Amino acid sequence: MSGYNAKERFIRSLEGKKVDKVPVCSVTQTGVVELMELTGSKWPQAHYDPGMMASLAIAGHEIAGLEAVRFPFCTTVIAETLGCTFDEGSIDTQPYQLDFPCKTKEDAENLSLPSNLAECRRIKIMLQAAEIIKNTISDDIPLIAGMIGPAAIAFYLSGAKNYLRWCITEPELLKHLMKLGTEVCIEYSNMLFEKGVDAVVIIDSEAGPDILPPPLFTELVLPEYHLLTAAMKGHSILHICGDATDILESMAESGFEGLSVEERTDLSYAKSVVGERACLIGNVSPAATLLSRSRDQIKKEAKQCIDDGAGILAPGCGIAPRTPVENIKAFVSARDEYYEEK
Repeated sequence: MSGYNAKERFIRSLEGKKVDKVPVCSVTQTGVVELMELTGSKWPQAHYDPGMMASLAIAGHEIAGLEAVRFPFCTTVIAETLGCTFDEGSIDTQPYQLDFPCKTKEDAENLSLPSNLAECRRIKIMLQAAEIIKNTISDDIPLIAGMIGPAAIAFYLSGAKNYLRWCITEPELLKHLMKLGTEVCIEYSNMLFEKGVDAVVIIDSEAGPDILPPPLFTELVLPEYHLLTAAMKGHSILHICGDATDILESMAESGFEGLSVEERTDLSYAKSVVGERACLIGNVSPAATLLSRSRDQIKKEAKQCIDDGAGILAPGCGIAPRTPVENIKAFVSARDEYYEEK
C-alpha cells in the first residue's frame, strides 16, 4: 500500500481504494496573487490566455506544493459561452456577471446551444490550456478541471430573481435550462478528458440548500446528475458551497465519485451519511483559516479534517487570492505531519 505517486493516490482515493496517505490538493481555484507575481501570469489576463492560465495553475503545484494542478480560476467559461456577459475582474477579484440572456420565459424556451462547442472562444482557451499543462507537468501529477453544473448554468442564464421565482412558478422551464446545462457539461467534460484531464469538478452551489429547497434538488437536479455522471468519460467530483447537510444523502447517490463540501458542512457528520459511497473532499476554510490564521492553526484544522473522514484533504472552496503561499505550504505539510505523528 506504499509508494503511490500523487496521481495514483488521487485516483485511488476517488475510487474508494486504500492509499498510504490521503491526497492533499485543491479541487477548487488555486490562483493567488503571490503566485501571479512569481509567474507573471496575472488575473484577469490568466483567465483568457491559455499559456498564462497553464503557468499559474502549474505554480499551485510546483511552488505551493499542492498535489494536483487545477484550472481554471473562475466559473464563467460555460456561462459566457451560452450568452452571459461579465466584467473580467482584477488581479484579486474574479469576473462577475453583468447580464444574462433569459430575461423572459420565451427567452429560456428559445435558447439554443452553440453548434460547435469546441470552437467557442472560452472553451477553446480551456482546451489549449489543458494541452499546455499536460505537455509540461509530470504524468505523476493529476490534472483537475472545473466547470459549473446544470443548476449553476440555469442560474447564470436566467438571473437570480428568475431562478428563484421559476423554481416555484415554472419548474419545468428551469428543468429545461438545466437539461441544456447537462448537455453542455457532458460534451465539454469529455473534450477535457480527451485532452488528458484526470478529473472534472462540477461546481453547482446553486443546487444547494442555501438557494434551492432540498425537495427541488431531488426533483430537478438529481436526475441531471445521474445523466451527467453516467456520460462523463473520466473521474467526477461534485462541489457545492454552503451547508449541504440536508442533501448529503442525495449527493451520495448522485453518481459522483468525489463530494467536495465547504466548512459549513460538518465533515464527520457527512462521513456518517455518505459512508463509502463517495470520497469526501474538504474542508479547511479558505477565508477563515487559510487566508488569515497562523500556520499552526491551519495545520490543526487540516489534521482534524483527516480525522473527520476527508478522503482528499482540500480547501472547502476556492483559495482566496490574497492567501500567502506559505499558508498553502503549511496546509500541505499538515498532511505529512499527520502521518508522521501516527
